[in-house]
Order: sequence, then C-alpha cells, then structure tokens
Amino acid sequence: MTSTTTSRDAATRQRLAGQSPVMILIVLVSTFGILVYSLFLLDPDNRGDMIPWLMVIAAESVLVFHALLAMWTILSGGQDPRSFAYHQARDAMFGPHPQGDPRMWPVTIAGKRLTIDVFITVYGEDPAVIRRTAEAALALRGAHRTWILDDGRSDEVRDLAAQLGARYVRRLSSGGAKAGNVNHALTIAKGDCFAIFDADFVPDPGFLEETVPFMVDDQVAFVQTPQAYGNLHTTVARGAAYMQAVFYRFIQPGRNRFNAAFCVGTNVLFRRAAIDDVGGICTDSKSEDVWTSLNLHERGWRSVFIPEVLAVGEAPETIEAYSKQQLRWATGGFEILLTHLPLLSRKLTVDQRVQYFVTATFYLTGICPLLLILVPPLEIYFDLRPMNLSITVMTWFLYYAGFYLMQVLLAWYTLGSFRWETLTLATVSFPIYTKAFVNAFTGRDVGWQSTGTAKGHSPYNFVIPQILFLLFLSLTSAVAIWRDLDNGVLTLATAWNLTNTLILGAFVWTASREARALRRGRPLSPAPVPAVPVAPVPRTIVARPGAVTPDPDDDIVPVPARGRAARRKELVP
Repeated sequence: MTSTTTSRDAATRQRLAGQSPVMILIVLVSTFGILVYSLFLLDPDNRGDMIPWLMVIAAESVLVFHALLAMWTILSGGQDPRSFAYHQARDAMFGPHPQGDPRMWPVTIAGKRLTIDVFITVYGEDPAVIRRTAEAALALRGAHRTWILDDGRSDEVRDLAAQLGARYVRRLSSGGAKAGNVNHALTIAKGDCFAIFDADFVPDPGFLEETVPFMVDDQVAFVQTPQAYGNLHTTVARGAAYMQAVFYRFIQPGRNRFNAAFCVGTNVLFRRAAIDDVGGICTDSKSEDVWTSLNLHERGWRSVFIPEVLAVGEAPETIEAYSKQQLRWATGGFEILLTHLPLLSRKLTVDQRVQYFVTATFYLTGICPLLLILVPPLEIYFDLRPMNLSITVMTWFLYYAGFYLMQVLLAWYTLGSFRWETLTLATVSFPIYTKAFVNAFTGRDVGWQSTGTAKGHSPYNFVIPQILFLLFLSLTSAVAIWRDLDNGVLTLATAWNLTNTLILGAFVWTASREARALRRGRPLSPAPVPAVPVAPVPRTIVARPGAVTPDPDDDIVPVPARGRAARRKELVP
C-alpha cells in the first residue's frame, strides 16, 4: 500500500469522524469546559498574587479565545462544498467517452475548453525529490502543461526536466522568493487555471478531476486541498505533521461556511483571472499564500477547501527545518496582525474579519507557554501564587481538566491517539514565535528557504534558548523537591515545574539524537524509492528579470539531448 493511499484512507476516516454525533458532542462539552475554566480564572475570589495571576490570565486568554473560535469553526463545518453544478461539471469534464492517454484528455467546463498549467516550484531541493513530484504532475489526468520553476538555477534540474519532458523555467534572480517565481512563470504560461505544488508534494493522478469542476462557478478564485505527509519517521516530523492535522481536517472545512478558507501555497488550483485581478501572487511577505487569499477575499472572490488528500509531501524532519519553517510562517501571520488589521477591513464580511484575525493571532498561542513556564518558579522562589491559597489542588485540577483534558480528548478522537510529539513541539517552540513577533514588529527580513532544503547544521544551533530553560527548570525542580521534602507535602508548583522540565528535556534529547545522527552521517529517514525515468524532449526557457518572455504556444526551440551546451550559450548570458 502506498503512502498516498494510506494518507487518503486516514483522511477519509477523520473526515467521517468530524461529521459524527460523537465529534459534535465532544466539541460542545469542550466549549462548556472552556467557558467554565474562564469564569474560574476571572473570579476575583480565586485570584492570588497579582504578577503570576496576570501572567496566567494573559496566556490563558489567548488560548481560550483560540479554543472557542476553533470549536465554533468546527461546528460550522460538515457542509460539502460540492454543489449540483460541481457534479454536473465533473461528469462532463472529459466528455462522455474519453479515449486515449488520460494525460491528454481535453478539459471542458461549462462548454469552455480550459488550458491548465501545473507549476512545480523548486529552490535547491534534492533532484530525486523533484523527480517524484514531476513524474506525478506529468501523469495527472486531463490535458495540462507541467512546468518546473527553478529558482535554484540548477543544471541538474534542467537536465531532469529534459529527461522527463517537463517545461523548464529559470529566473536570473530570486526576487519575491516563491511568489516571485510563480509570478514570473505567469508571464510565460497563459493557461486559464494553474496548479501549484511544492517540489516535495507528489500529487494524486485525480487532482485536476477533483478541483477543476469548482471553476464552473465564475466567482471561485482557488481550490485548496490539505497538506499531508508521508515521512513521519522522526519526532520532529511527526510533531509538525500532527500539529496541522486538526487544522486541515476540521478548521479549514469549517471556514468554507464563511468563505474564509485560505491558500497554503501548495496543492492548490488557481483561476488565472482572479490572480490577475489582484495583481499576482503577493510578494511583500514570506506568507504569500495567506496574503494572496486575503487580497482575493477583499476583492469579493470565493475560495473552496476540500478535505481530500490529493498530494502527499514531506514534513520538516530536523529541528533546523522545523525552526525555519515555523519562523517564516509565524512572521507572515504577525505581519498581517501588525500591518493590515483584518478586524477593521471593510472589504471583508464580519465572519471573514474574525477568521483572518484568528489566523493573524494564532502564533501568539505559541508564545503563551513562555509565560506559563515561568509561573511555577515564581511560587518556588518567591512564594507568589496565581490562585488563592484556599483553592485546593483538586478544585483547580477539575476546572483545569474541563479545558485542557477535553482538548486532549478532542485531539485523541480526531487523530486516533495521543501524540506526545505535538505537545512537546507546542510547548518548546516559544523562542521561534517570540523571534517571529520581533521580526514582524521591526520589519526584519527572515529570508526565504524551502522546508526541504535545510543545510544540515547542528540542531544545537537552534535550541540554545530551550537548553538554557531546561537548565533553569532542572535547578528549580531540585529546589522545589528539596523544599517539599522538608515540608512533607508535594505542591502543585513542583509537579507543574517537573512536567515542564520533562517536556523540555524530551526536546533537547531529540536534538542530541539528531546531532549524533548528523555526526555519523546517518539519514534521519529511510531513503526514497527511486523513480522510473522517462525521456521525451522538453522545452527550456531562461528569462532575464523584467524581460519580455515568449508564450509557450509560440515557437520555443526544444533543447536536444545532444548539443545542449551549445544551445545553452544562446539562452544564458
């Protein structure tokens, strides 16, 4: 069984679970628990010392707000975005009796023949990874043109495109990063629709069949499908993947109700006219996907999200890759919060304003653990408590469980088990999100790097804050245990601090394992299965920045298998 089939079967089970009465009951009980816990914290009679109480209130307010909005969005889902018009369009998409090569079947929607481009964005990824994606893209059912957009300017990738028969485009600069790469390709490719796949996301052959029929509605700007991963071989990869699972399975489908589902940059189909209407893919942020979605929604375009896994990619496997990915994503989210103020946008509906505000503030939830980690040491060293001494441990636990344990139960039901990797990454990533907020506030450019192109630096370079916190919490735990033994009673602060110490310790232990593997030259995950090569003749286009480039239907001289070096002298200055 392939990883694609496994991922699709799992996604189907999760989607059905999200529509079940049990899921709805869990969400309702979770919502009730959130409200009760909020009232408990805000009750003046329960308030302890001001400083730790304010720290808890600040952190929990953000977490409670996002939990409530998540519950609301999940309850809004369950509505299939496929209308009667969609099914009619899909039935007629390839005609009544398509014949010949499925890759060449003409695509017709509402009586109009569509030209479709498929873009694979490349920036230094392993050619073996690019090969798998390119072969799958070429094999998509429905007539289309596959383009490899190489911002890494690699001759090896150019030769790979020549071997596979994909069109190859390279820029002579990397301005605008991935968004600039796509915008440049749009000056060459003139299709009615275009799909985008990151270099490591292998599409299902039926991707176009599932997404293109939505274009029967002239107001649909893009159709987004989930990100699913097939390389869950490391702690970081599993944690990163499971962190996004609930979002793709339940939050994004719920946002369809509000016309607020946003693009995530890959596994997506765009209408060319919509992108032209907003002046192209946004290049002013590292989160070009969310910003482009925001621009489209403000112009009145519709978005569609379908919870069907139609492409399987690679999650970040190393701490370096995860840190750089999260820093880039969080910086883009904070940029929306600080520069656009989505709640005040008159071009959006009220529901869309709320959903984009949730998106823009989401990474604040990653900073909250920093405040909560510091609360137990305040009690251990300075006898400052967030709650009144009259509140027993059991009383506090019952209210706390109404919020957090229900969230764990919700995750357990949706994911099928408890994922300690997710808890670990969510707790220890606060240095990344704090840095992202500072970057967005100061306007500092974090640079662009594809998730799959981490340089293999030591993971210790990216976990120095976590190591320092681990040393501090370990010392604090020793002090707390000594104090409790002297007093003859185990306190909540000691148990809380020990839990945080263990979580940070597990993360640093993961970093040490990764460092040992790098020193020994061992791969962190199994080697990919080699792809089967094919060898038709491609077209290659190399363009200067800002230069007028030819239409793909004009005469573009193919690069022959022999004499490529001589031809390249004519194309490359």
